[in-house]
Parts: sequence; C-alpha cells; structure tokens
Amino acid sequence: MLWRVTWPYLRAHWHQVAAVIILQVASTICALFLPDLNASIIDEGVVTGDVNRVWVLGAVMLAVSAAQGITAGFAVYLAALVAMGLGADLRSKVFTRVQEFSSREVHDLGAPSLITRSTNDVQQIQMVILMIFNFMIAAPIMGVGGIVMTLRMNAQLASLLIVLVPLITIVITIAFIILNPLFRSQQDRLDRMNTVLREELSGIRVIRAFVRQDEFGNRYTGANDSLKTVALRIGAVFAVMFPLLQLIFSMATIGVVWFGGHLVDSGSMEIGALLAFISYFAMIFGATMTSSMLFFMLPRATVTSRRINEVLSTNPSVANPAPAALVPFPTERPTFAFDNVEVQYPGAEEPVLQGVDATLLPGTVTAVIGSTGSGKSTFANLLPRLMDPSAGAITVDGTDVRHFDPDTLRSHIGFVPQSAYLFSGTIASTVSGVDDPSPEQRARVERALEGAQATEFVSLLEDGLDTRVDPGGRNFSGGQRQRLTMARALYKAADLYVFDDSFSALDYATDAAIRNNLTTYVGGAAVLIVAQRIATIRHADQILVLDHGEIVARGPHDQLVRTSDTYRQIVQSQMALEEGE
Repeated sequence: MLWRVTWPYLRAHWHQVAAVIILQVASTICALFLPDLNASIIDEGVVTGDVNRVWVLGAVMLAVSAAQGITAGFAVYLAALVAMGLGADLRSKVFTRVQEFSSREVHDLGAPSLITRSTNDVQQIQMVILMIFNFMIAAPIMGVGGIVMTLRMNAQLASLLIVLVPLITIVITIAFIILNPLFRSQQDRLDRMNTVLREELSGIRVIRAFVRQDEFGNRYTGANDSLKTVALRIGAVFAVMFPLLQLIFSMATIGVVWFGGHLVDSGSMEIGALLAFISYFAMIFGATMTSSMLFFMLPRATVTSRRINEVLSTNPSVANPAPAALVPFPTERPTFAFDNVEVQYPGAEEPVLQGVDATLLPGTVTAVIGSTGSGKSTFANLLPRLMDPSAGAITVDGTDVRHFDPDTLRSHIGFVPQSAYLFSGTIASTVSGVDDPSPEQRARVERALEGAQATEFVSLLEDGLDTRVDPGGRNFSGGQRQRLTMARALYKAADLYVFDDSFSALDYATDAAIRNNLTTYVGGAAVLIVAQRIATIRHADQILVLDHGEIVARGPHDQLVRTSDTYRQIVQSQMALEEGE
C-alpha cells in the first residue's frame, strides 16, 4: 500500500531518486573502506615504524573520508527534497480529492479524520520515505559489505555472526508482531481525540452555557488517556528492545575482543585487523538496528498509507461528466425542475425525499416549508449538486444537471447555506471571493450588501468593507453572518438563488425588508426559499409543503390555508406561538 501511494510521485521524479541511490551507494562503499585503511596504517605503518606509509595511507584515508562526507551530504539533501516533495504532493492530492466529495463522503469519512489523514498520516509516510533513502539503501550494503570484510579479516572470528544475527532477528520479529496492531490502534485513537477536540472547540459557547465543562473535559481526558496508553505500550516495547539489542551487541563485542585477543597473541591475526574487525562488527550492528527501526515504522506507514489511499480511491457520489458528454449551459434564463426525485442515504430504511416534482420558473419565488426532518435542506442541496438523487433527475431546461460541468452549474446558482459560514479575509473579499477586489467589484459588493440589508451595520464598522472577517465569521453575530452570506450569493449574477433556511436569525423587519426588495437584486432569476416561518414565505408565488419527504400540497399561501391541513396546522401553531409571546 505504501508503494501504491508513493510510486506515482517517485516515478515522476526518478532522476532525483536515482541520484540519491547512486550517492548513497558511493558513500557506503567509502565508509566500508575506512576501517580497512585504518588497519593498514596500523599494521603496515605504525607497527613497522614506516612513517612514509602512514602519511601515504593517511592521505588516502582523508580523501576517502572527504568523498564519503560529500556524497552523504548530497544524498541527505536530495532525499529530504524528494520526501518533502512527496509530502506536499500527497497533501495536495488529498485536499483536491476532498474538494470533489459530496456531503455524503465527508460525513462517512469524518472531517476530523480527513484532517488527520492530510497532516499526521502524510507526515508518517514522509518520514518513512526519508528513512528509506537515508538509511535503508545504505544499510543492506553496509551489512553485507561488513560481513564480507569480516570474513576477509578472519573467517574464524566472523563465525560469531552466526550467533549474533539470529538473536537480533528473533528480538526484532517479536517486537514487530507486538507493534503492528499497536500502531493501527494509535492512529484510530488519534482520530478519536481530534474528533472530541474539534467538537469541544466548535461548541465551547454551548458547553459553557450548559455548564458542561467537566463532562466534556472528562471526554477529552478519556480520549487523551486512551492515546497515551497505546503510546506508552509502544514506548515500552522500544524501551525493552533497544537495550536488549545493545546487550546482545555488547556481549558479541566482548566475544570478539576475547577471541580476537587470543588470535593476535598467537600471531594468527594482526592488531590492526582486529580493530578493523571490531569496526565492521559495529557497522553490521548499526545496519541491523537501522533496518529494524525502519521495519518498526513500516507498519504505521502502511496503516497511514491505507487511510490516505481510502481518500484518494473514494469516488465522489457527485461524479463529473466525461468531457465528450458535457452540455453547454443555457444562455437565456432557464427553468429548474425536479422530475420524480428520490433521495435515500446508504443504509437508511426510508428515503429522505420521494416522488418529488417541482418547477422553478424564472422570475418567480418558490418556497419550501415543512417540519424538521421533512427533507427541506436535502431539497435545496440537490440543485447545486451538493448531492445527487438516488432516482429521478434535476433538470435545467429539460437537461439533466449531471450533463453540465459542476463548476459551470454552480456558477449560475447563488447558494445561501443553512449554516452561515464566512471565509477569513475582509468583508469585501469574503463577499466577492476576490482577495483584492477592484473598485468595480467593491461597488458590486456594496450593492449586494444593500440587497441583504447589511449596509446598515457594515457602515458603522470602523474599516467598513475592509473590516477583518475571522474564520467562519465568528466575530459577527448570527444575524450579521446570515446577511453577509446572502450578500455573497447576491453578488453573483445567477439564474437561481437558493436560500436554505437563511432568515432564521433575522428579526421580522429585516426579514421583510430583504424579501420585499429581493426581486430588485435578483433580476429575472428564479428564487427558492427554504424556511420555517410562515411570514418569510407567505408572499411566495408557489409554496411546497413537505411532509416525510413528499410534497403533500402546493400553491400560494391563501390557497394552502384553505386546502391543506398540514399547512394550516403550521400556520396555526406559529400564530399560537406569537400570541403566547
């Protein structure tokens, strides 16, 4: 899975990967020559008293050391370049794919999990690739080369490797078996902690209002302790494994010195060769330790790769049409229509919408009302293809919206979501969608603010249109955010304006002022208003009454009051509520 996720980027940057491999091989070969040269200096120069031989071999050793340092430096730099580039590429791919998701995929995968996957998970892959290029290429060469050089020095002494290698292999294998499920559990618990943290930060005001700090504090503490527990288990395995491996190596080194000393004493081995043997022995152990570290990181990288691949391989339920199947969007004011539409979420027993037929004519206002859970927001979300129907079709002048480019379709729709969300920047930039609006664009922003009845409070701000907007618009009240999101929709020259319960935080006077002047700012476009209040929709040309996902009545206000029991109950309940107030 790690290979599947990283291969496209590595293949595109093969020349950098090849350079890293060549440099690492050259650096490792140089490192393998150094102990042998040191042995020659001792045995051929120091022991015999040949100073010239010491100078000559010393100069060669300096040159090899310089070559080793230079090649290793460039290898590390290029490896970091490839690994960081891979991380940036994966984050970009995850972000781009998430932008294509409908609300269904975002809900299934979870926003906190998607954040973890694009940050922590990518970082894990990035670090493993960096380790592979920096150590894994050199480690096998260092290990095999060290074994060859020890055999060359003294085959009898090299037989100690027969004991050392199996012991190290057994320790690493046991640790690997223990760590693999722990790493998987660690990622799941990190997701859980991020979910709890995100929920608490988003709902901090509600938590304080209901005095539930202790309860939510305990939830976070539980998630944090759960993550800490698995992290401690992982740490405990490493805490046992590394000292145990070091003990094995130390015991093996003692054996080398013991038996090597006897060989030197008997004249079967030179003192320089023994020192070189110990150096190669350390190289073999270092290569084994490095390889073991990578093998411990690989399970976690495999888990994170699988999670990232799940995002990249998830096909959005709102699919883009093939270029050859694209249909140009109508140039005249089109009619939007629902043709026997049904929406049913995976795993749900009943559809959210069923048998829905409706027509939104240019220059008319259509309203949708119904009880909570009747499918009103789903109805609104279908028009800009935030989701697609399970059956039936949404059409524009008789053409299924799935035949249009989604960006083109959405550019012709001004959408005001149920949750008023503003992007960070200034009022001018968040309404226009342009970081630095021109004078003409600022004039359009001012007109849109007038249409949304937002000019009054914006004009009172010290910086006016240049007032800073915090992420989400949290530095504005709920009613101000709703008016700014309406202005953002009215800024567009659209063919359809959709207001999904966008008047709920407004007082009756502001609500009425926006509706009375709406036709001035939308021109001849069709308007869809999803609302809870009768006062908001009573003057609509057509009112659709939704009940359990079906349109049970339709018509103007006066007609529905006479003919629809469901609508009449809604009217009476709101009148009773207003009288009670």
